[in-house]
Amino acid sequence: MNYYELKFRLNTTEDFHQDLLINALAEIGFDTFEETQGGFNAFISEQVYKPNEIEEGVAVFREMFEFVYEEEFIPQKNWNEVWESNFDPLDIKGKVYIRATFHPHKSGYQHEIVIDPKMAFGTGHHQTTTLMLEWLLETEVNQKEVLDMGCGTAILGILASKLGAKEVDAIDYDDVCYLSAKENALLNNISNLNAFCGSKEAIPEKLYDIILANINRNILLDQIDRYAEVLKKGGQLFLSGFYEADLDILIAGAEKYGLSYISHKQLNDDWVSAKFIK
Repeated sequence: MNYYELKFRLNTTEDFHQDLLINALAEIGFDTFEETQGGFNAFISEQVYKPNEIEEGVAVFREMFEFVYEEEFIPQKNWNEVWESNFDPLDIKGKVYIRATFHPHKSGYQHEIVIDPKMAFGTGHHQTTTLMLEWLLETEVNQKEVLDMGCGTAILGILASKLGAKEVDAIDYDDVCYLSAKENALLNNISNLNAFCGSKEAIPEKLYDIILANINRNILLDQIDRYAEVLKKGGQLFLSGFYEADLDILIAGAEKYGLSYISHKQLNDDWVSAKFIK
């Protein structure tokens, strides 16, 4: 199948700006995204590509921040080979081995997670996902009710299940992520992961012991009241997807709803993940 690749470069300090573009492109028909230095690449099949819809779909964001993109036609190729050249297996603290479907099994790990990389986000390679995986390894998850918000490929929910979670609810507003979460749960023989498509309104009316939310600052601030509502007293909330400069803002936002800051992790001097308790 032939594809078109659009290479986006963003001039902004807000991480959620990139999320806005990706969401708009997904609605147009782009099915794969690859993070790059300073932006991302978006892929769409030739059959559904309509050039006039691209600018219409992203024009509204030009008033918010600066971005440019280049278009390239990509003829039929072996996409597994492309992914294999760009997707390396990942080791998390010597305990979790994350690989793609086209990589061989590797022994010596407590847990192995297999991800079908239809999209680049949520594979564990982004710093914020790595930080969240590390939190999970340090947390008592056995027989806990877990909520994975902005689940992407559901890699966090899958690890929670493998660590003994009683039940995992995984939610993402993107159809591609929702379907990816369901497929990856099957790939990993996970039977207690429930995938939902939506935002905070899709959170079931139940209480959770652990909530994982790896999204971005603005969405976290918008949804944190709902997290507080469904988190059990003494429950743990882990947030990520933001920068060090945003930490104090999120701590203040969490405290409004009875969520106490405990500590945070930081990777590569910028990305941060924080732990809260209700």
